[in-house]
Amino acid sequence: MSEPYQSGPYDPYDPHRQAGATGPWPGYDQQAPPGYDPQSTQQWQGQTWETQTHPQTPAAPETAYLPPREHPYEAQQQHVADPYAQPQAAQAPQPQAAQPYAQPQPQPQHEPAPGPEGGPEYGPATIAGNARITDAQRARLEGRSPVIEPGMQPAVLTAVLGLLLAVTAPVAPYALVVPLVLLQAVTAAGWFRLNGMWPARQGIALAFAGALTADVAVLAAGRDHAPAAILGPLGAWVLLSLVLQLRSHASPDERMYGLMATVASTALSVLATGYLGADPHAVSVGAAAVAVAVLARALPLPTPVSVVVSLLAAAGAGIAVGGMTGLGAKGALLGCAAAACALIGHRVASYDYPSRFVHFTAGVALPLSAAAPVVWVLGRALG
Repeated sequence: MSEPYQSGPYDPYDPHRQAGATGPWPGYDQQAPPGYDPQSTQQWQGQTWETQTHPQTPAAPETAYLPPREHPYEAQQQHVADPYAQPQAAQAPQPQAAQPYAQPQPQPQHEPAPGPEGGPEYGPATIAGNARITDAQRARLEGRSPVIEPGMQPAVLTAVLGLLLAVTAPVAPYALVVPLVLLQAVTAAGWFRLNGMWPARQGIALAFAGALTADVAVLAAGRDHAPAAILGPLGAWVLLSLVLQLRSHASPDERMYGLMATVASTALSVLATGYLGADPHAVSVGAAAVAVAVLARALPLPTPVSVVVSLLAAAGAGIAVGGMTGLGAKGALLGCAAAACALIGHRVASYDYPSRFVHFTAGVALPLSAAAPVVWVLGRALG
């Protein structure tokens, strides 16, 4: 009769077991093979399929980083390297502490954010806009018109210069040259700055030299030959500007842009000589009308109302000055036409990124320079 079945781990090759002892079932008997070492035999401790011995692993939060996973090939190599290693009790993986994603810390607004190495530093973002951009740029970003009118101070300077022309014209041609040369110099500089070309000393000097040449030609030829004395230097200086731009080493686009700016500046400066070649009484009426019109245009009124008020004021000034000079009611037409040209020049000086320097150069000179051809032509026609 075989021994009764005993609980506990069964080892068929146990040396302490009696010979002929049966295994877990009757009739089982096996001898240990040669070279067998019971100490190196893999022993299983505990119940294999008992799930209660494994602690429950809490689920990591969604914002935590997952622990590094072991590559299955590396795990397989570890098991193959030592097949007789004593198995350790299954240990649950220790959950790593939840490490939420780092939130960016906002920088204080009074300190600029550091830029790249060797690059500029940028200030903090603001809602009201950046004070470093111009008013015209901010107007474009906000969907408003980029036209910014010069204002009252340039209008006052225009009125003073116009009154000087009106007062000195009846005195003598050489007295009229003094405010006229100042007007031509400011016109040449203001036009180049209005087109974004600064410094452009060569172009400014060329335009101003053409204006001085026209002045000398009119003084030498007299008012009767003023058209030829004005148009001759204008054509010569346009040709000279073309030759200089062709000799330039700049790119074709820059040369074309410089040529257009130089020709326009020269034309405006030379055509201002029309005050010197026009009738003195017409110069007084036209210059006074421009002065009044620009002052009325600078008043804080809506644009359509301001334009109408300017034209009416210029017509009134033309009648008033015309009555003192002998033109009479004809001065209203001359004053209104001169004021219309002056408003066009005022508008041009207000457009496309104007600056304070543009307002005090082009904003002052362009109204008077634009009105010079009308004063010259209408003055000869009405006189």
